[in-house]
Amino acid sequence: MYPFRQGSFAPKNCWYVVANRQDVGRELLGRTVVNTPLVIWRTQGGEAVVLDGRCPHRHFPLAKSQLEGDTVRCGYHGFVFDASGQCVEVPSQDHAPRACRVRRYPALEHGLWLWVWVGDEDKADPALLPPLSEIGLEGEGLTGTPLIRREAACRYQLLNDNLFDLSHLAFLHGSSIGTRENASTPEELVKRPGFVSSIRRIRDAPVPATMWQAMDGYDRIDRAMGMHSYLPGFHAGTTEIAIPASHPTRGGERLMWNRVYHCITPCTPRTTLYHFAVAVAPGVDTAALKVALDPVIDEDVFASEEIEKIIALYDGDPPPELMVKSDTNAVEGRRMIQAMMDAESQGG
Repeated sequence: MYPFRQGSFAPKNCWYVVANRQDVGRELLGRTVVNTPLVIWRTQGGEAVVLDGRCPHRHFPLAKSQLEGDTVRCGYHGFVFDASGQCVEVPSQDHAPRACRVRRYPALEHGLWLWVWVGDEDKADPALLPPLSEIGLEGEGLTGTPLIRREAACRYQLLNDNLFDLSHLAFLHGSSIGTRENASTPEELVKRPGFVSSIRRIRDAPVPATMWQAMDGYDRIDRAMGMHSYLPGFHAGTTEIAIPASHPTRGGERLMWNRVYHCITPCTPRTTLYHFAVAVAPGVDTAALKVALDPVIDEDVFASEEIEKIIALYDGDPPPELMVKSDTNAVEGRRMIQAMMDAESQGG
């Protein structure tokens, strides 16, 4: 399916964010990842559990059922499953068939999030997770905070494409976090297996609308903005703002720095789960930051959902796109994700 080859949707042999760690507790959560229904909870001992969310009896969603101790009782006919996925009770008979079980998926709490692997279990390597030191959650003096969650009515790659090319900040977010320099400043690009990144070093540019209060009275700034994308769906953004280098006495003095995190999780071919978080310096008001950034995330979701509507007019097969220089990361990212899916289809 667009923008991939016919029959390609999303890779399964990879880690996806399914929830913020702080949201996993003693209530059942339901998620869908790459067409796989899941039920999630935390045991009485504190362990996060992710099971297949379909009761094998009559397909009832286990996430719509009841948590009893460390077991889940299906809300339809009362089958009970323990944390390993084994059925331990069938109320209508004396014993539970050993064959009655649901899969338990590999899951890890890493950084701010709970990650799940819905592909081949023997390939679930924790080393494939983004290193916390590399994404700024260790060693930089910043504190991470989950801020926003959205369920988007569009295919996940539209949100990935949005993050691969930050020139859109100049226009889609021109009234909040962007200026024209986000499009006109040349990019510095890096790629390696499973990873693409871009950074723009913007010099002596106007302060974006949402940043005035934090700029110590300066109306022009130097700004380095980048996005580091760990495929297929985790994007760690960086922002560092300084007094312009041309200033006679304070040139280059840092005014602000932070990290942002966009977790893009494919649910179904046309729905996506989107978690957004920040890592900020001590003293930053994250509640105020959420108020400022809520509309920005909504703009990204709006654009992606509107594109999804256009694609639907062509029965999912739109005309070829006109690519330009700023699409380099999108092209490379798409190629890498397609290669991941190709490897899975070939048993790799």
